[in-house]
Amino acid sequence: METKAIDSYKIYSEKIPLQIHIYSQRGQPVPFYHLSLLNITPETKRTIERIRNDIITGLSFDISQKQGKQGEEEIKEQFREKLSALIEGQFAGADQDTVELITDYIITTSLGLAELEFLLNDQQLEEIVINGAGINVWVYHKKYGWLKTNIVFNDENKIRHFATIIGRNVDRGISLLDPLLDAHLKTGDRVNATLAPITTAGNTLTIRKFSKVPWTITTFLKNKTIDYNAAALIWQAMQYELSILVVGGTGSGKTSFMNVISGFFPPNQRIISIEDTRELQLPATLHWVPMQSRLPNPEGKGEITMLDCMINALRMRPDRIIVGEVRREKELEVMFEALHTGHSVYSTFHASNVNETIARLANPPINLARQLLASLDLIVVQHRNRRTGVRRTFQVAELDESGNPKIIMQHNNMQDRMSQTALPQRTMATLMLYSGMSQEQISTELQEKISVLKWLVARDIEEIGKVGLIISDYYTEKQHLLDLVKKNKDYVAVK
Repeated sequence: METKAIDSYKIYSEKIPLQIHIYSQRGQPVPFYHLSLLNITPETKRTIERIRNDIITGLSFDISQKQGKQGEEEIKEQFREKLSALIEGQFAGADQDTVELITDYIITTSLGLAELEFLLNDQQLEEIVINGAGINVWVYHKKYGWLKTNIVFNDENKIRHFATIIGRNVDRGISLLDPLLDAHLKTGDRVNATLAPITTAGNTLTIRKFSKVPWTITTFLKNKTIDYNAAALIWQAMQYELSILVVGGTGSGKTSFMNVISGFFPPNQRIISIEDTRELQLPATLHWVPMQSRLPNPEGKGEITMLDCMINALRMRPDRIIVGEVRREKELEVMFEALHTGHSVYSTFHASNVNETIARLANPPINLARQLLASLDLIVVQHRNRRTGVRRTFQVAELDESGNPKIIMQHNNMQDRMSQTALPQRTMATLMLYSGMSQEQISTELQEKISVLKWLVARDIEEIGKVGLIISDYYTEKQHLLDLVKKNKDYVAVK
């Protein structure tokens, strides 16, 4: 069947070199993602598979009873002892590096999450999905969207086993009586699992990968996720403690956006973050206390909810509070009460646009009073184009004293640019009130911020620690930083 190469690159899982080929095939509606062990012939691969089957058949252990790193190492050591003899017999004359490569490959594909371990090491992937036994694993690629892989698990028990060991790491179980699981890997990757017959095609596993390299505002600007004017306005709003709600659909980049704009916090303020799964990665320059909710144990005890964390955070003298996605009425009530009492709060919420956000917040079942909504300063909408996979800041809106929204910036998909649709009247009035500056002075500060952002992009400064230092310098050594920007010099910290 005719194929067309789209892309090819190498990845490493531990020391195992792997080749990724992405290609399209005539008559197939989506491209393919083909993963293979690098420089291994089909004959060698068949031999490796035969060795793996022999070792699994001949070695007896109960992996479900092996707890923690010590248990995992015990299993791997048993594998290594058996494998060494088999491999030396099958690959006479192979050097030690080859023997170790084959050993590592067999151990990885036989224990833990098997071939999923390889996919987890591809930093180009955002999502890994098993839809049932006998069905190709799917992945969501940052550049190419959904792709069908050459990895297939033919046993429903294997998929259930993956869910069991993932759940065990966070003290959660999954069973026919409790067939839904939300958990996370040790790496921070979020996992959802379901068992048949809840999902009628079979057991499923959905892994949303945790970015190993945190996004920064530089990355967002380079990728055109946000434009300079919108970024500068949000920075200005955060500097002067205006509260922001980031909204968007599934996979639109709400949490990534929150992580990026958190770099705008001043370094001399205490930040409390609350999440159900740790995803935020703030610069080390900030005074940051991360909190995480906790699910109940199998006996139903020990649960610490987002609401518990939010109530406790108010007693920790926070200057800023970041709340991971708020979903329940009580969480929203506490969040808006904190806003109403003068705290600066930043959170994410599931909605597609500004009007839908207000409709969901102001109507049953949430049914928040309009007076509470008015305590929110800005709503920022993130959007992902499902046809292209491109993410953009879609809308920026302010709320008036009655809680009614006014869109001040709107993204045009056809032109792929953000346009100002109205003047930010209430935002400007609030900035003038709390900064003591005139409108002209605020406009000057906005232009300063735009120049700093353009300099970050021009100097290709993306590392979160360095971006954090530069933003901190804006607050503490502003003239020094602006001199570097004006002269387009490399960043040098103040001695």
